[in-house]
Amino acid sequence: MRLTRRQLLIGAGISGLALASPGLFAELAGGTTAAVPILRTVPSSGESVPAIGMGTWITFNVGNDPYLIESRTEVLKTFFDRGGSVVDCSPMYGSSANVLGKALNALQAHDQVFAATKIWTADESATRTQAESSRNRWGVARFDLLQVHNLLGWRGHLETLKEMKADGEIRYLGITTSHGRRHDEFARIMETEPLDFVQLTYNVLDREAESVLLPLARERGIAVIVNRPFQGGALFRRVQSEPLPPWAAAAGIGSWAEFFLKFVIAHPAVTCAIPATSQVAHMQENMAAMYGELPSESQRQRMAAFVRSL
Repeated sequence: MRLTRRQLLIGAGISGLALASPGLFAELAGGTTAAVPILRTVPSSGESVPAIGMGTWITFNVGNDPYLIESRTEVLKTFFDRGGSVVDCSPMYGSSANVLGKALNALQAHDQVFAATKIWTADESATRTQAESSRNRWGVARFDLLQVHNLLGWRGHLETLKEMKADGEIRYLGITTSHGRRHDEFARIMETEPLDFVQLTYNVLDREAESVLLPLARERGIAVIVNRPFQGGALFRRVQSEPLPPWAAAAGIGSWAEFFLKFVIAHPAVTCAIPATSQVAHMQENMAAMYGELPSESQRQRMAAFVRSL
């Protein structure tokens, strides 16, 4: 399959990083020298995307503060340097799209980003208007993925998104949910609509999606983006006084961030997880989960049982 410009840029960046700092990849991959990120395939196209993406909810909503915008630009740079591409946003996220646009401009990284945002309005006739507003805020030529946020006005918006995809205005379309809401309706839409992506909540404790939505995504050939892989930070608070279990290293895990993210991306239906952070050090930990080994299914069950026991 022909590589896209974005994939070539990601590959070149990873190779350059490996040459500049070979020790980094030993650290990223839990002690092995593997400079190849874990990729997942978008079923509807065959395109490969990195298994760790980036969310922008709260973390990029920093208004016009120059210092905070600069710090978020460094977070985004670290994300790209470690092989990331999928960035997710929404009109619901305050100033996040504006800050993201400024960061992309500062880094001249428009060719590196897989741009994913959402339609979030009850006005089902406003799909294109809101998409264009978001596109201008990001400063991208077009979005790779537009998703109907939390199913708000999904019938009308999906019809317009189908037209936009057919006209080449977007590459992929999808729907989202979070916090385990409206899974029954979500499944019915997955069964009847030509979706490229779904976005849903899934983590080591919130596993409702395993019963229907994740198997259905595999059956229907729909890519899955996972939001809230850290349960909004609650998972870190749960383990804040706990060391990693001694068996974690055997599952390729070197930090709690890797523990939670590798649990998610090791599920065969998951395409990409989108943790959000405002700190470079945390982004480095997040991206480390995209390298090295993934836990087996038996190891994943052990991971889940361990966290439940705390």
